This record gives sequence, structure tokens and C-alpha cells, in this order.
Amino acid sequence: MKKLSLFISIILFSLFITKLFAGKHYASGKARVVDGDTIVIKKERIRFGGINSPERKEVGYQLAKDKLIKKIANQVVTCVREKNKDKYQRTVAECFVDKESLSSFMVKNGYACDFIYYSKGKYAEEQKYAKSKKLGIWKMKYNSSWEKKCG
Repeated sequence: MKKLSLFISIILFSLFITKLFAGKHYASGKARVVDGDTIVIKKERIRFGGINSPERKEVGYQLAKDKLIKKIANQVVTCVREKNKDKYQRTVAECFVDKESLSSFMVKNGYACDFIYYSKGKYAEEQKYAKSKKLGIWKMKYNSSWEKKCG
């Protein structure tokens, strides 16, 4: 009887925790890639916080987008939302595939940069590595205005 009571208590607690956090702080599901720092999960547009990848018509845009598509493949993406949305009303979040940060992956491999104004240098080491190895965008002749946003 004690085991059954404990089991029921655990189930009820688990349901409570799931309801408490469901949808508030996390977004999870299959993602559609918009560009190198933006995805859509279940119609929610999510901007990766603290990084910046080239915009449409900029050098490296298609490379960054294609690499993110390949990285995500058909896997479930889980995002931890930040409190505030960006100026375009997109959710800002750090997103993961198999516990690996997509932001960290994109910066370390040279497909995005550490957007220091927002990141406060969170991805500085990854960017230093990518630049020193001339990975991704760092080996291309990119728009210098893009680099001004980088740390």
C-alpha cells in the first residue's frame, strides 16, 4: 500500500511540474530553419539569443542556413525562452539538439558570430576559435557591417 501511495504521489507531482513549466519557458518540436539564427517551431518564430548570422543577400547567408538545416536534420529542437521578445516580436531563446547548444555550434563553426551587445561575450571563445581557424564565414569576404555586430 505504501508503494502504491508513493507511486501515485510521484505521478501527481510529475504532472504538476509538467503543467507548471509546459509552454512557459520551453519550446520543443521539429523546427523549420528561417536563417542561420532563426527557426520556427509550431508556428512560433524563435531567434537565437546572443548570436548573429548573415542576413539574406549578405555573404554567408546561404552557408549558415544550410549548415543549421543539416545540424538540426529531422531532430527535435528544445529551446529555453528568454523573458523578453526581440524588437520584431520573435521569441528569443537558446536552442538545443541532443543537449548541444545550436548557438554555440553556429559560432564555433563560423556560421554566426557572438553578438556581444546581447550576449555579453557568452560565445567569445567559440568565435575566437572559428576566426583563428578561418572557419565558415571567417574564410569569406563578408560584409564588414556584419562584423561590427560581432564581439
